[in-house]
Amino acid sequence: MDLAQGVLDGNRLALARTLSQVENGTPAGLAALNVLFAHTGRAHLVGVTGAPGTGKSSLVNQLARHYRQPPIGEQPRRIAVIAVDPTSPFTGGAILGDRIRMRDLAGDPGVFIRSMASRGSLGGIAATTAAVAQIFDAAGFEIILIETVGVGQAEVDIARLAHTTLVVEAPGMGDDIQAIKAGILEIADVLVVNKADHPGVDSTERALRGMLELAHPLPHRFSHHGKIELVPAAAPTANNHEPVWVPPIMRTVATESIGIAGLAGAIASHRQHLEETGGWQRRERARLQAELDMLLQEKLVACWQAQLPVEAYEQALDGLLERQLSPHQAVAQLVKC
Repeated sequence: MDLAQGVLDGNRLALARTLSQVENGTPAGLAALNVLFAHTGRAHLVGVTGAPGTGKSSLVNQLARHYRQPPIGEQPRRIAVIAVDPTSPFTGGAILGDRIRMRDLAGDPGVFIRSMASRGSLGGIAATTAAVAQIFDAAGFEIILIETVGVGQAEVDIARLAHTTLVVEAPGMGDDIQAIKAGILEIADVLVVNKADHPGVDSTERALRGMLELAHPLPHRFSHHGKIELVPAAAPTANNHEPVWVPPIMRTVATESIGIAGLAGAIASHRQHLEETGGWQRRERARLQAELDMLLQEKLVACWQAQLPVEAYEQALDGLLERQLSPHQAVAQLVKC
């Protein structure tokens, strides 16, 4: 079977086989990916990240349902879901259980769910997640929802891959200081307060708004001689000429489908903003640059390892163990450039 042609023809079996070949890094997968890349660049990649327990999988499920069963007057969209699960550092196994919460999508020919293990990659996604997204893009899926592992505040690699990044929070996941920590919240294009029916939702949203206020000052009211005056904040700009997107805060209750339509509207508004300001092309360039740099590093390391005598590496390692060399000196000894 010609895998690439099968993907372009809409053959789901060929699509599944191609995904497996690419994840496993086989020559057949690489050959198919090379052919399919010319057919990419049309899909909207939406990343969904956040701490464990915030309801990311339920939110992805409801978003996919919304796109498949849109309001009257809108056309259903073809949806791909990439759910990344953590890999055990001890056994190498992964549960791949996120799809359990996506049973509503089973049997829908317009939805394809792919679970994949992180395989030791840090940052919330797997090393081949970008390649898998490209295959779905070439296969004609219009929106690709990418759910990250969800392990903490350093999970920011999704921002380099997705056009739109949703950061999901939930009430009761920590005190207000959690909302202003550097890291994951800074990558948000849309902030989602899920489980908005739980106590503490107002406090969570207030903390998030406080964080946004630091980066995007809002107008302030002042009283001057008994007269209320509104002093506008400076219009948010990038390089003083390009409008900046201020992340909206959306409340949802994913298990009850509350707020999902509004969230889908915020995602569409962000895409429109990117297209109108040229941000779409800039993000696409940055995304491809990140992938190119990663592949170059892998190739260069592989070539270096193939040319390096085993004895030289072992000698450098022995020097480290005996504290005769520092790590930097060992690298300088092994790499001459």
